[in-house]
Amino acid sequence: MCVVKSNKHVQVQLIDDERGVTVASFSTQSKELKGSKRNKTAAKAVGEGIAKRAIANGVREVVFDRGPFRYRGNGILAELANAARAEGLQF
Repeated sequence: MCVVKSNKHVQVQLIDDERGVTVASFSTQSKELKGSKRNKTAAKAVGEGIAKRAIANGVREVVFDRGPFRYRGNGILAELANAARAEGLQF
């Protein structure tokens, strides 16, 4: 699960490294969240959305790749991760 934050949006991709394909993706630019900006509420919705898509594709366990972005216990990444865990993803 690769997470990317820009100044305006949050994007998540589920990547199968062995096959080299993207299994699912979700972002604040997805049609379900169109018009959302980068904040904790949007990050929570992205976490829930990617978890639902992952489970629909048979993925329950992922590795959380936050890249160069710092994980703070009360930040956007934490909100996204907690929402994904609450929906059933394990990492």
